[in-house]
Amino acid sequence: MKRSGPLLTLLTGLLLALFMLSLNATTETGSSSYGGDAPDTAASSPTKGTAKGTPKPSAKPTRSPAAKPPSKGEYAGRTDDDTSAVSISVRDGKAIAYYCDGRDTESWLKGNVEDDGSMRLTGKHGAKLDGQITGKKVRGTVDVDKATRKFTADKAVKPSGLYRATTEVRGAKVDGGWIVLPDGRQVGILKRDGKPAKAPRIDPGTGTVQVDGDVVTARPVTP
Repeated sequence: MKRSGPLLTLLTGLLLALFMLSLNATTETGSSSYGGDAPDTAASSPTKGTAKGTPKPSAKPTRSPAAKPPSKGEYAGRTDDDTSAVSISVRDGKAIAYYCDGRDTESWLKGNVEDDGSMRLTGKHGAKLDGQITGKKVRGTVDVDKATRKFTADKAVKPSGLYRATTEVRGAKVDGGWIVLPDGRQVGILKRDGKPAKAPRIDPGTGTVQVDGDVVTARPVTP
């Protein structure tokens, strides 16, 4: 009986140690299982770029190229104050214009037409014309005899347009200019030896005109 006491105590200690080891293993296993089920906060949390939103590059608006003016054309119209007429003929970057009040004031002007349709034409005695081809019109200003007038010249279709005749009739030098407007009206000046007067009416179909009993042919004007 005295020898069984120490053995019993040793056995009890071993059982207690085994119980503690088993309990510790169970606790670690539970903790590991819980950790495995825990959501991956790093994977699920949004990044800074996602939270703020990644800005997309803004698409630049595309501009359609401006339409180039026609390489040739005839234009005729009136000044805004309706006192005079203006006609312009355009060919391949060149232009010639005629300003006329139908009584005693006229001017022939010429110059270049830029790629954007703008033109700056010049004539004698400081005359000038600044214009812009827009669609089927030329809009601008003309300066003649120190007077500036705005004008609009519409696209002209034959027989409308600009005509001129230079010849000699009964010993006199004749120089005539005519503007045939789209509505059929005519504005022109005929000079005899440099003296201006209202031009007689021409036949736009043939360009013929009676000057002092003789038949003179006026021809379309181009640069």
